[in-house]
Amino acid sequence: MNKYSYLVVFFIAFLTANTQAQNNNPKDSTSTNGVISYEKGKEYILGGISVTGLQKFNEQTVRIYTGLIDGQVIKLPGDKLTSAIKKLYESKQFSDVDVYISKLDGETVYLQFDVTELPQLSKVKISGVGKSKSKELKKETELKKGTMVTDNLIVTTRNYIKKKYTDKGFLKTKVSLNTKKDTSDVNTVDMDIFIDKGSRVKIKQINFTGNKAMSSSTLRKAMKNTKRKFLGRFWKASKYISEDYKEDLESILEMYSEKGYRDARILSDKLTWNDDNTINLDIELEEGRQYRFENILFIGNKKYTDEQLHNLLRIDKGDIYNGKVLKERISGDGTPNSQDIQTLYHNNGYLFSQINAIETKVNNDSITVEVRIREDEPATIKKVTVSGNEKTNDHVIFRELRVKPGDLFSRQNIIRSIREIGQLGFFDANVTPDVKPDYQNKTADIDFSVVEKGGSQIELQGGYGGGSFIGTLGLSFNNFSIKNIFNKEAYKPLPMGDGQKLSLRLQASRTFNTYSFSFTEPWLGGKTPQSLSFSIYSSNQYRFDFRTNQVNKNESLSIIGASIGLGKRLSWPDDYFSLSQNISYQGIELQDYGYRVGSSSDIINQGTLNNLAYTVALSRNSAGPSLIFPSYGSEFTIKAKATFPYSLVNGKDYTEPDNLTIQQRQDFLADKYKWLEYYKLSAKGKWYTSLSSNNKLVLMSNFEMGFLGSYNKQLGLTPVERFFVGGDGIAQGQLDGREVIGLRGYENNSLSLGPNGQNEGGSIYNKFQMELRYSITDKPSASIYTLGFLEAGNSYNNFSDFNPFKLKRSAGVGVRIFMPAFGLLGIDFAHGFDPMPGFSEKSGWQTHFIIGRQF
Repeated sequence: MNKYSYLVVFFIAFLTANTQAQNNNPKDSTSTNGVISYEKGKEYILGGISVTGLQKFNEQTVRIYTGLIDGQVIKLPGDKLTSAIKKLYESKQFSDVDVYISKLDGETVYLQFDVTELPQLSKVKISGVGKSKSKELKKETELKKGTMVTDNLIVTTRNYIKKKYTDKGFLKTKVSLNTKKDTSDVNTVDMDIFIDKGSRVKIKQINFTGNKAMSSSTLRKAMKNTKRKFLGRFWKASKYISEDYKEDLESILEMYSEKGYRDARILSDKLTWNDDNTINLDIELEEGRQYRFENILFIGNKKYTDEQLHNLLRIDKGDIYNGKVLKERISGDGTPNSQDIQTLYHNNGYLFSQINAIETKVNNDSITVEVRIREDEPATIKKVTVSGNEKTNDHVIFRELRVKPGDLFSRQNIIRSIREIGQLGFFDANVTPDVKPDYQNKTADIDFSVVEKGGSQIELQGGYGGGSFIGTLGLSFNNFSIKNIFNKEAYKPLPMGDGQKLSLRLQASRTFNTYSFSFTEPWLGGKTPQSLSFSIYSSNQYRFDFRTNQVNKNESLSIIGASIGLGKRLSWPDDYFSLSQNISYQGIELQDYGYRVGSSSDIINQGTLNNLAYTVALSRNSAGPSLIFPSYGSEFTIKAKATFPYSLVNGKDYTEPDNLTIQQRQDFLADKYKWLEYYKLSAKGKWYTSLSSNNKLVLMSNFEMGFLGSYNKQLGLTPVERFFVGGDGIAQGQLDGREVIGLRGYENNSLSLGPNGQNEGGSIYNKFQMELRYSITDKPSASIYTLGFLEAGNSYNNFSDFNPFKLKRSAGVGVRIFMPAFGLLGIDFAHGFDPMPGFSEKSGWQTHFIIGRQF
């Protein structure tokens, strides 16, 4: 019985027996000897309410709290009066509430509420800890001025503070909490809290008895949270936390169960103190016998044969009994790619199927298991809806879904749909599908609930370098709607929602300027996943004299280019594959600007170099579900880029004549490289492996390599399309087709020197990488993850120099922050273990700042 129930019983008894009150009109009542008599269960008209016992509150406030109104009909006793008392207690302003009949005038009753106000908190003083810790505790315990001081507040505050420090290893923490009246105000108190943490208590020994099948060291490894102290342990503190310790005891039993000891139990566990203020944990075990699987029988399966189910279960007669594995092979392990019997049925329409494993026979150390299956009828999808998208149009999401009305229910298609929505980049990674089954009609409705994040990014920065100020403005609209570009009503602030991508980037300084524009339609025509992309760009670079700090715009290198491409999602070998094709053109115009071509001695100052190329790429991307922080799947790309082999069909002799003048040689070089020719091959692969059940810890493995070749030895390698290895991996405004490959721990482009020692780029490169990532948060406003990495790679000038094992190695740590409005920001601290070309000392520590999309 709670406090309210006691009050109601008391009130009924009080009114029925001898309620004491002032009676100014005894002639209007049936009272005798000062006792007001009333008719139990009768309805009366409330004539008024009076309140006594008030200190800070006024009477009208209490009346409002009760919810009672003069003139309303109430029953004595009754629900309305009980509710009034309850509301006063729930206001958390009063410690006691009593109700009396002060007057009964015929059919009219007058009530008196006698209340005791709770004192309010005035000041809090915490002693025994530092000032910053004291401030932190006040915030955590919500001890604010004006808070009502209750017995519960005092108890919970004391317990919270004590637990906070015991969980940090201060097992002897003492907390005293006292209140005293504050005479400067009415009904207020000051609170004094004293904390005596004592010294931190560590675990000296964890002792096991009764264990024979498993060693004590093995059992201690199963305890993930509770560890002994020893010299050098820094990654896991040695402290005793009761909840964690109980969890670790369960982990020990789970380990035994996985090894077939399903009867293992903990007989006792004790905590004992040592003289040096450490503790021992003594755990007594009873292992029992080890069991094995005898027979596994399937009952009720019609859709799949025993052999098919047995191949999926992957448990044979004589295997050590493992209840955890049996459960996971039947019901799933919680991962998107789980291989289990229940998932098999759910992937093929059997939403209402039920599968249970029952131990039917235990013979000595052998267990027979029956897998009982109720298949039921296949379920179809009745309705598919999307909710939460305010900016993105429905059709952009629906075209990515792999579940349609009328289809058979499929768990794997729902998971694939989650992945496809995440890959759009417009939504939070945690897409939540709500499946509403209808057993009677054997159907299911599915609603995909999404949380939208910003689809546009802005890059606005300035800096000083190369003797001049560098300004950059970049705008990227990743969910653009070009069809509404002339619709004024669609600007909120821009026409959005059709999933198109439009970007504009401007960068300028005294020595160069770069302008680029690109547009991508991912679903050309709106019916098939076929993309159209288009881009144009222009770049001008001027001669800078470091001696005079002057810029000569009469000496320049100008590049203008454009490209158009088509991409298509394939259905074979599977629909993770895509094929893209692209035609690009670059015009590189030289005006008294020395540009190295061919061999180290060929420098051309005048003329126009033309780069017309065709690119084809075959890729497969199954990574997901998040575009920013993938936790499973892989990404592969094989790409070829080539120009037409002009020199093989035009019949020209590219042997340089003797005794040419300087101008004649320039004319010869301008004609020789008027149309650049090359072929370029590259391959890249990334694998994502989740190392935790919540997918927050992920291992990313990466391999990539590239090769740039020529058709004609007389022409040699093209001066464009080179590989530049080293640094953060971000291109620095260069538009000559170069590929910038990051290798942290070394300066940008420092590993790609040509034969003459100049930074010309390599014709071959390879790179290996392992990166361990941990997600801190994946909220729509910001996604943050930390990382640790190992990298190795290098670039080479030709095949004679190529050695895939002659690598530059590095390691380091970093952090990434993705904010929808600004893209990816990050910083890496990397250590290069090898020297850069031309140096004898190792590269050492380097700091790299990441701005831009580096997924």
